[in-house]
Amino acid sequence: MGSTKVINVKIGRVGGLSEAKRIHDYCMANGIPVWCGGMLEAGIGRAHNIALTTLPNFVFPGDTAGSSRYWEKDIIKPEVVVEDGFITVPDEPGIGYTPDFQTIDEFTTASYHFE
Repeated sequence: MGSTKVINVKIGRVGGLSEAKRIHDYCMANGIPVWCGGMLEAGIGRAHNIALTTLPNFVFPGDTAGSSRYWEKDIIKPEVVVEDGFITVPDEPGIGYTPDFQTIDEFTTASYHFE
């Protein structure tokens, strides 16, 4: 219908990575550019945003910031760093970052184990 010029894809709002990728693919097939919006994610969520935005139809800069913008200490290693407006995309397997379990333990206030 030509009712939009760009779509903002937020992984948490659209139902996860699979749905975000499906939206990307649909938009790409229909000539609708997309960009990725963040929702103040900690490092693990931020890493998923970074991975998603490497897809070819993400043609506008997202609003993914470096870890230090929101967190004194993030829960991933390495932390997300922005240099001159760019984030280097890791080439490690998976999301390219590793959970920092020591930091996660420091911030954990309660835990439950289900069997």
